[in-house]
Amino acid sequence: MHSYTRAESRERGKLFRQGFRQSLADCLDPDIKRRIERIDQSAAERGALELAALHKVQADARQDLAAAKAVERTTSRAEKATAREARRQAEQRVRLAERAVQKAERG
Repeated sequence: MHSYTRAESRERGKLFRQGFRQSLADCLDPDIKRRIERIDQSAAERGALELAALHKVQADARQDLAAAKAVERTTSRAEKATAREARRQAEQRVRLAERAVQKAERG
């Protein structure tokens, strides 16, 4: 996964266009390729860190869901509705975290 900043996206696009024009003229500057690779490498490192953070959020959400289910099963009848609502919110957080991880892994 790559995570480009706006400045990196602009710079990479500019370099790509320059490289394309130079390749049409058959005089490609190797500095352009190095700069694009450097931008790609930093974006890949940033993307890996973000993906690891998303996996951690997903694992934490699953732990919270397991705890909410345990609380729901062990509460008294008077507190059952509150525990059920807490479980539903935990399930929603798990779904959101899973969606974010899947989106990050695809992109």
